[in-house]
Order: sequence, then structure tokens, then C-alpha cells
Amino acid sequence: MEEWNEFISGETAAAAGVQEEQEVLAELKPGDPVTPQHVLRMNSYTKDYLCSPEDNIYNISFSRFKIRDLQSGGVILDIKTHGPTEVKDVTEVNAGRFIQYRFSPAFLSLREIGATLEFTVGSKAVNHFRLIERHFFRNLILKTFDFEIGFCIPYSRNTCEHIYCLPDLQPETVQEMIANPFETCSDSFYFANNNLIMHYKAEYSFRQ
Repeated sequence: MEEWNEFISGETAAAAGVQEEQEVLAELKPGDPVTPQHVLRMNSYTKDYLCSPEDNIYNISFSRFKIRDLQSGGVILDIKTHGPTEVKDVTEVNAGRFIQYRFSPAFLSLREIGATLEFTVGSKAVNHFRLIERHFFRNLILKTFDFEIGFCIPYSRNTCEHIYCLPDLQPETVQEMIANPFETCSDSFYFANNNLIMHYKAEYSFRQ
């Protein structure tokens, strides 16, 4: 499933998104799990992480992330856990839960990309493994992606590729995104059995 909204300027929508996030989080009682329904209601980039690293009780560990242009087949980014060649492309902080990507302006003209994810699972089987990814420019939502990864057996190494159909953005929006590096951002929420177990945050630059 994917949804997207064209960029709309103005502070009113951004303020409404922050208020929506606060209202959603206020509904949660201490100890309540964050569910897909909660994050799909949020209309802004989150200020904080909605779960802790300890919530990853399945010991899921990502070992590779590759992005390719489906039209040309060219590889845009290939990050491996122990690969020494990707340092110039990415800056990782906060134990790997936050990352900054640096792409060229041409990235915004792509129509479809494939994102390959390789990961391992610990001693517990993962049921209904699901990724919800929400992309924003400033606090305004651009697109939501919802991918069902499914069941993963214990002690397994897994590979999946998600296909992203990128939105047609207005030229003014593209120029704003290029001119304002790292104000385009995303939340990646990973769920197992409809409970949030991992939360990753990213920022993007599209300058030369």
C-alpha cells in the first residue's frame, strides 16, 4: 500500500501534524505497544523514537541496504555493515538508528526504485513482519509506503526487495527540496505481530 500527498506550503499543516502526533501518543498508556494504526495517523516527522533498541526482542540485524534504479538497473547506493566503501555516502549516528543520505538532484526525477534489504533473525521467529515508511518535506507528508515482509524463521538470513513508485512532484517542490538539504526526512517503523519493535529515522540531501 502507498499513499502520497503533494507538497503544500504553509505552517498550518505542519502545526496540525505535530498536534496530531501529540494526540496519538497521548492515547497510549504506559506499557501499551505502538501499532500500525498509531503511526499511520501521524502527519509529521516524529521528534523522538517511539520505541527503544531493547524492543527488538527478535535480534533482527540489518546487514545490507541497496538502492537501484529500476529503469536503468544502475545501483545508486549499496551499504554493507562491514563495507568500507560507503562511508562517503552515509553518516550514521545514534547506534545506527539515524542516518543521513546524500543523493544528487537527479534522484528526484526517478520514477521507480528497488530497495533490497538483507537481515538476520535471532532465536525467535518473527510473525507478520511489516515495514511502514513515511516520507516528509519539513513536516508535510509526501508519501507513505506499507510493506508486508511476512514470516521469518529463527536463525535465518533473509533478503527482500521493496519497489518504491516515486511521486510526481511539482518543480517548485523539487527546487525547495534541493535548496534545503536534510529537511526531507523519513520515519521507518518495523512491526512484528502489529507491535512496534524498531524505529529508524533518516534525513536526505539532494544537492550536488
